[in-house]
Amino acid sequence: MKIYDGSGIVMGRLASYVAKELLKGEEIVVVNCADVIITGNKKMIREKFYEKSKRHGSSQKGPTHHKTSEKIVKKTIRGMLPDYREGRGRGAFKRVKCYDGMPAEFREKEMIQIKQKTKIKTNKIKEFVK
Repeated sequence: MKIYDGSGIVMGRLASYVAKELLKGEEIVVVNCADVIITGNKKMIREKFYEKSKRHGSSQKGPTHHKTSEKIVKKTIRGMLPDYREGRGRGAFKRVKCYDGMPAEFREKEMIQIKQKTKIKTNKIKEFVK
């Protein structure tokens, strides 16, 4: 089982690393999902997120979007897996667990940190999810 620390890492980069490891057959745990970074213009990201999250109650029925940070990260990982509804993508998706903070059972274990190559503008998930 591999444990990835999500603090200070771009969400797409983290999701691609995790998806590759899941397809190899590893069990993955992602901790500190609230500190994962979303890149881009903060105003545009916020408008897009709120538009998607408010959509489910109106006459415009559509997919509901979660408001918790660990579910947002997990859905991003799901999008990087091939055919997550059946086959090897479904089996891979069952092997990932995401947590908002640091659970007590993983505190003493070794975590994998993904290195950032360039400096980026930071927008953390917890700034959008309230």
